[in-house]
Amino acid sequence: MSGAGSRGCGSPVPQRAPWSLVAATAAFYLVSATSVWTAGAEPMSREEKQKLGNQVLEMFDHAYGNYMEHAYPADELMPLTCRGRVRGQEPSRGDVDDALGKFSLTLIDSLDTLVVLNKTKEFEDAVRKVLRDVNLDNDVVVSVFETNIRVLGGLLGGHSLAIMLKEKGEYMQWYNDELLQMAKQLGYKLLPAFNTTSGLPYPRINLKFGIRKPEARTGTETDTCTACAGTLILEFAALSRFTGATIFEEYARKALDFLWEKRQRSSNLVGVTINIHTGDWVRKDSGVGAGIDSYYEYLLKAYVLLGDDSFLERFNTHYDAIMRYISQPPLLLDVHIHKPMLNARTWMDALLAFFPGLQVLKGDIRPAIETHEMLYQVIKKHNFLPEAFTTDFRVHWAQHPLRPEFAESTYFLYKATGDPYYLEVGKTLIENLNKYARVPCGFAAMKDVRTGSHEDRMDSFFLAEMFKYLYLLFADKEDIIFDIEDYIFTTEAHLLPLWLSTTNQSISKKNTTSEYTELDDSNFDWTCPNTQILFPNDPLYAQSIREPLKNVVDKSCPRGIIRVREESFRSGAKPPLRARDFMATNPEHLEILKKMGVSLIHLKDGRVQLVQHAIQAASSIDAEDGLRFMQEMIELSSQQQKEQQLPPRAVQIVSHPFFGRVVLTAGPAQFGLDLSKHKETRGFVASSKPYNGCSELTNPEAVMGKIALIQRGQCMFAEKARNIQNAGAIGGIVIDDNEGSSSDTAPLFQMAGDGKDTDDIKIPMLFLFSKEGSIILDAIREYEEVEVLLSDKAKDRDPEMENEEQSSPENDSQNQSAEQVSSSSQEVDLVDQESSEENSLNSHPESLSSADMDKAVSISPSEQTSNPTENHETTNLNGECTDLDNQLQEQSETEEDSSPNVSWGKKVRPIDSILADWNEDIEAFEMMEKDEL
Repeated sequence: MSGAGSRGCGSPVPQRAPWSLVAATAAFYLVSATSVWTAGAEPMSREEKQKLGNQVLEMFDHAYGNYMEHAYPADELMPLTCRGRVRGQEPSRGDVDDALGKFSLTLIDSLDTLVVLNKTKEFEDAVRKVLRDVNLDNDVVVSVFETNIRVLGGLLGGHSLAIMLKEKGEYMQWYNDELLQMAKQLGYKLLPAFNTTSGLPYPRINLKFGIRKPEARTGTETDTCTACAGTLILEFAALSRFTGATIFEEYARKALDFLWEKRQRSSNLVGVTINIHTGDWVRKDSGVGAGIDSYYEYLLKAYVLLGDDSFLERFNTHYDAIMRYISQPPLLLDVHIHKPMLNARTWMDALLAFFPGLQVLKGDIRPAIETHEMLYQVIKKHNFLPEAFTTDFRVHWAQHPLRPEFAESTYFLYKATGDPYYLEVGKTLIENLNKYARVPCGFAAMKDVRTGSHEDRMDSFFLAEMFKYLYLLFADKEDIIFDIEDYIFTTEAHLLPLWLSTTNQSISKKNTTSEYTELDDSNFDWTCPNTQILFPNDPLYAQSIREPLKNVVDKSCPRGIIRVREESFRSGAKPPLRARDFMATNPEHLEILKKMGVSLIHLKDGRVQLVQHAIQAASSIDAEDGLRFMQEMIELSSQQQKEQQLPPRAVQIVSHPFFGRVVLTAGPAQFGLDLSKHKETRGFVASSKPYNGCSELTNPEAVMGKIALIQRGQCMFAEKARNIQNAGAIGGIVIDDNEGSSSDTAPLFQMAGDGKDTDDIKIPMLFLFSKEGSIILDAIREYEEVEVLLSDKAKDRDPEMENEEQSSPENDSQNQSAEQVSSSSQEVDLVDQESSEENSLNSHPESLSSADMDKAVSISPSEQTSNPTENHETTNLNGECTDLDNQLQEQSETEEDSSPNVSWGKKVRPIDSILADWNEDIEAFEMMEKDEL
């Protein structure tokens, strides 16, 4: 999401001439990337770099070619079903679909990637297709943010390289600024979104009807994210500089000015969500990930592209606050803008992976190396970076939509250090993409990094950014047909020429920064870095920073990294009461609870309810301790519940022509062979007769030694299992009889026993929803012999069989029938869920007062004490810790299959969802201390 060239230090901005930059990003001011490297990794030969670069080209061809063949002119490719994703024709995915505007999104987003990858002929053809086919006047509501960075940025990036190629005299000789005219048309379509008193844009707009008109179906929103409003200046300013129409840059600057004015003055941080009419912060947590990320990025890059010092001053002010409060090396944790020493959550999202690259551009290399290494360790554990992971590096949100931010930071760190270690990191990314995400029709997003299951999704940013950064990582200067150092990368990795800084300058550059803050000169120490500062005469510098983090994910006690408030360790004070140590019968503990403003109430059903009133605490510090105690109590109870749940399983099709590329997430059974403790079961599948499996099978010879397919309904799951086991089946897959059901929309399903002893069932049993089951049934109809693998998670593919397929003349690597088979899996849904009454930790909204920031939770008697031998993470004041197993955080369910209308059962609400709902109450406490200026 970041990248740029830069101006020389203290020198005037030159006219349109070659810039003495290094590698288009923060490696400016550094010596050649091949001359500075650490001795910890062997240099990669030019031959191997070329081989990897060619591999990236082949991967791009696979993704782009399948999009053009199976999806164009649709916005995106659905790689599992080999068709295009068209807005309104597929089930809604919520806000994710706001990026789709029926304007061939992937093609526009890929334009400048084609040139970077030396595919100039394909670029020329693509531009002609855009001009011929793309319509920007569609009656569809789109995200202003996504449309700006992907479509407007894509058109401007395409235009930038089109005029470059035209100047070279070989390609694009017919081009006459047509892409720029489309960009201008789109820019005017986005302008009505800025019709607010604050100047912040509405988050969505109708391309045809604009805002607020009845037919527009938008314009009633009141909130937008900081990044949504603050990630416009590069594209809008470039549009103004290219066309001479200053209105675009003016509107984008006004939005940035308003965000700057609304920062929290004592912490210099901004929140995640802001009211576009009043300027009030709606979500007051602050970080560098989702919702804020590219706001910071664009402040620094606006300085680089436009030469306006006020943007650099603002960035440095924010960066100082980030490093003071949010950075807890190697972690980057969200905090509250009014109380920045208080962490707002205990997990990080994948979007913050761009930040090490931005730190390189800033010149702050050490924390960039630290955070990047931590992220790499998470990737090595899960193959990909989960959408969110906890401070102890467990999966929080299991999806991975093939995000490019980590590859981006890897590229920038390599260009800044020349360390071949980062080439090896890039090689790992390539291997993982090919091994786990590649499917016959492209590359599929990971629905669950733990099981390896796929999602029918290939976002446009995958082609716009991932292949661009990976190719540049391994390319030498002579491998690229233009000087990339003359361009800045937008957050979508689109290329804008740096000579725009001296073109059509008609915007006033009033320095408003000093009106609001007195800047410390130390903020500018890293403005113009050089190799003497970044690498203090030590060739092992980067390695020495990485080395202590090598085992941070698997072997360390991560929470010990998190800063603990100094007041918690003030001399002579007892450590605060921890939830794991609490006993409701201990008078001393009850006294401590009272001091923290926590009341204990015994309920009639035997449970104990804890309620916190912050205003009743003895002090603000005690109130914070009470809040932390309540959060720990919820987490403790939630963990106890999760231990009673079974994680999802995987059904992997391993026969020709799939070879393990299709992975389905399956629900487990509470009986039969436990796949997490025993070797996976592999075999061909066969349908049982009767299909419901509720009586003795009439085709035992067909299922003997195979995995039986049976339909849900008419009898108990355990009865089905016994019948197919008696027929000689080595495993069973129960397929839902509710037509159209899918793990896309339903929570994970867990099969229960029949209330009797099920020890006699020795075979593994898994459950598939109708959509996933139909994938196997369709494969049987097409290929007859279908072999699957039942396991706790997806296994590596069979390279020998795949090689046989590729070498066989009768088998096409793009087998069209195989491409029609889709894969689906269980998503991690953050939905409000009711918890089980017998073993739960319940909040009681009716007993809460937001003004008092009351907190109420209930625990059963069995939860009042904790077993010291339980495998929970513990962090003691003396630094001791116990390792935490990698618990899967899926919601699971049980059902006795006696009726198709049986209730889904009780659900457990995720701990972090509960804590998120308490943010406003936390903020009420913060406001109570009146620390806001």
